[in-house]
Amino acid sequence: MSVTTTDRFRRDAEVLRALANESRLMIVDRLSRGECCVCELVELIGGDQSTISKHLAILRRSGIVYGERRGNHIYYQLVTRCAMAVVECAERVRAERRAADEPAK
Repeated sequence: MSVTTTDRFRRDAEVLRALANESRLMIVDRLSRGECCVCELVELIGGDQSTISKHLAILRRSGIVYGERRGNHIYYQLVTRCAMAVVECAERVRAERRAADEPAK
């Protein structure tokens, strides 16, 4: 495998690792419906603001979300909606696994 291919898979794995967390998936799902500030995400997910900010930093470093400061608040939005395709793929995998596990009638 070429270095270029290896680098591509390494970068892809970085994005997938960023999404491989329940709280971060909840953040991505919420942001798929429009921007919001950290305080809204704290209410949605629970926990403290510093934990949510750490999750957002991981998503930001991976290029999944973008934050814009407005006064005392930072508002986040998805950079691209394709991050939701990963969530939708996971849902399809679970549905197909359930269907395969069901006894034939």
